[in-house]
Amino acid sequence: MKLLNLKLLAFYLVLICFSQKLFAQEKTEEKEKVDHSYKPLTLKLDESGNKYIRFLTWHQFWVRSTQNNPNSVDIAGQPSDNTFDIGLRRSRVLMFAQVSPRFLILTHFGINNQTFRNGGITGANGKKPQLFMHDAWTEYKIADELYLGAGLHYWNGISRMTNASTLNFLAVDAPIFNWATIELTDQFARQMGMYAKGKIGKFDYRIALNKPFAADGLAEELPDDGIARNVLNENTAIQGYFNYQFFDKESNKLPYFVGTYMGAKKIFNLGAGFHYHADATGTKQVGQSEAELNDISLFAVDAFLDMPLGSGGITAYSAFYSYDFGDNYLRNVGIMNISGNGGNTQPTIGTGSIFYTQAGYAFKKFQNGTQFQPFAAVTYKDFEALNDPSTQFDFGANYFINGHHAKITLQYSQRPVYAAGNLDTSRGEIILQTHIWL
Repeated sequence: MKLLNLKLLAFYLVLICFSQKLFAQEKTEEKEKVDHSYKPLTLKLDESGNKYIRFLTWHQFWVRSTQNNPNSVDIAGQPSDNTFDIGLRRSRVLMFAQVSPRFLILTHFGINNQTFRNGGITGANGKKPQLFMHDAWTEYKIADELYLGAGLHYWNGISRMTNASTLNFLAVDAPIFNWATIELTDQFARQMGMYAKGKIGKFDYRIALNKPFAADGLAEELPDDGIARNVLNENTAIQGYFNYQFFDKESNKLPYFVGTYMGAKKIFNLGAGFHYHADATGTKQVGQSEAELNDISLFAVDAFLDMPLGSGGITAYSAFYSYDFGDNYLRNVGIMNISGNGGNTQPTIGTGSIFYTQAGYAFKKFQNGTQFQPFAAVTYKDFEALNDPSTQFDFGANYFINGHHAKITLQYSQRPVYAAGNLDTSRGEIILQTHIWL
């Protein structure tokens, strides 16, 4: 598979020079003993510090070279085999306040996926993206084992990765199918509703009753092609995720699960979750005048391991997803896709099954506190709408300058390409991410 072109070669040369600069900087810092320690941005509301406001902000910046899908075109409508671009994957601000031992309020807003071509306001290409609310909820403590909350929230069901923090991924990003209703019946993986969470011994749980966002059109307007599509409905959805934490307990103050601790903790968790939304899709068979309504019924089981190994630390995560959206349901997704007629899109979410595994090893820290962590991931998808299943791979490495607070990630991702429902070929993408959060 030929991926390299002149732009990509230049990208590699810049990366090599950048890497040499980093390691030269390390040696300088070893001599100067530069302090990279970090203290949370917290405003105390009383002398004890039990009442406080915590502030977080982060940016994830991508430089990419993408081998486009067949028949892709560039911004001028010309055939395009490869695309080089620079974009802002995420730019966020999060604040939460513990205003008393029993009350918590959280606000989270920002932008995502801004490129030179899209992500901005209508008519301005990629310019001037609109800030929007990601999370806005309040929470009340009933007991040590039970907290209740309500709002636009991220206390999701299905899997650990459906509740993943975007601050500390092992790979450069999530595989996206973990957010099964992304930007259809949810707002960037959030729905409005009520939730309960807590811990009972080593058992951790979260469950929510939500009012999903209205998506797509009326059932009677569906084409008679036997393909399930989202339809307008007013039904509530219920979701939950439950896991047993065998060793160290993870905090559930906030819903965001950590992707890798780099071996800093000893964790082994087994989990299972679900999402159920009645009559949320419709299917009209050939020749039928009325559509049949389908429930969205999603289920997953997973396992997460993170612990010291040798002089470093191992991280591993595996999940099996069983998705039912109705007959032949399928969504193609391409993150920050800037090319027409395909670009980097691929079959991502649909009725069928998905198996996903990722693993990485964080080597012992260098003398100046930086750390190196190579990783790999494999995904197997078997969707009802496609004739062939697919297997795809991701390879990369994290370079931690100051843990997850400042890191650089390089990743190569391979994706399947289908033609008329048959697996035809594959394409690749290289991503360099700079990531800082405070």
